[in-house]
Amino acid sequence: MTKNPDTSSIKKKKSAVVRRKKAVRSIKSGVQVVPFPTNLERVRIIRSGIPPTSLEVISAELNRPVKAILELVGIAQTTYNKKKKEGSNLNAGDSELIVLITELLTVGVEVFNGEKEKFQRWFAKPNAALGGNTPESLIDTKTGIDEVMRCLHRIEYGNLA
Repeated sequence: MTKNPDTSSIKKKKSAVVRRKKAVRSIKSGVQVVPFPTNLERVRIIRSGIPPTSLEVISAELNRPVKAILELVGIAQTTYNKKKKEGSNLNAGDSELIVLITELLTVGVEVFNGEKEKFQRWFAKPNAALGGNTPESLIDTKTGIDEVMRCLHRIEYGNLA
């Protein structure tokens, strides 16, 4: 006698994958959620750089001033101002970090059932699962973002985080 797999857990896993693919905001508009057709397309976009105004999207999502976001991700205010004035894009390293943070924020709000304020409070509070660090203090590196994302997945699937 074979058991049927738990369809709700399969649906949750599939929806999580789809959500992550669609989590990246359109870099040009800063508003629309669009999936990358392929990872190679994602690499191409990151390498070409994204506009510094994408930091304003993160600022709005976290309800924090742009200056605070710049400090969190380690981008100098002068660099941001210069790139914005010139209309030039951020470098590939900064662009990748911004894309990952945008994905993290999108997943985070969805894990908290669309309650942005609840997610923002969680994001700013020290978390035992993150060694007592706040999630926002870890978003300056890919490894930190991965840890925060793992924490969100534990919450999503009912584990303590």
